[in-house]
Amino acid sequence: MEADNLIRMANRIGDFFDAMPDRPEALEGIAQHIKKFWEPRMRKQFLEAIDGGSATELHEIVRAAVDSHRTLLA
Repeated sequence: MEADNLIRMANRIGDFFDAMPDRPEALEGIAQHIKKFWEPRMRKQFLEAIDGGSATELHEIVRAAVDSHRTLLA
């Protein structure tokens, strides 16, 4: 799957959880959703895109979720 598509999918997940009033719960929800529903290859490619700097369109809430729950996603 292309990195741009993964970024777009992650941003849609982030948009859903962004409405939650509890920010830590929202960040964990994003990470849990990606862990639960994305296969390991997708998560690996997603993290590589972020690390490689090609995830410039990634929403701030998704980036924060990745930063705070990286071990869950790796």
